[in-house]
Amino acid sequence: QVQVVESGGGLVQPGGSLRLSCTVSGTNFRTTSLSWYRRAVGKQREFVAMITGNGHIDYTESVRGRFTISRDNEKSAVYLQMNSLKPEDTAVYYCNVVSVISGKLNNDWGQGTQVTVSS
Repeated sequence: QVQVVESGGGLVQPGGSLRLSCTVSGTNFRTTSLSWYRRAVGKQREFVAMITGNGHIDYTESVRGRFTISRDNEKSAVYLQMNSLKPEDTAVYYCNVVSVISGKLNNDWGQGTQVTVSS
């Protein structure tokens, strides 16, 4: 069973920084595709950033240049460094893990971590 646990959310002032972490267990982490999504109040969940097993990275346009996704295969962890935060970044952030286990595609989510950007 794949387990996904996020941490690192909190309250930060506009222009500040936060680093989200997501640890994964129960799968071959090195071959997983890892993504961050977010859901703001009253809005649909949206894609934020992704990093594949071979290191391909992509961002949604609104965070490009401000957010950085990275992974540590030794620690089975993925990170989202968020700089120059804006009030519109306020949301619950979710870690998503796509992996193949015994030939079956798995799509697993963490419980989410709240990020609030406010003065």
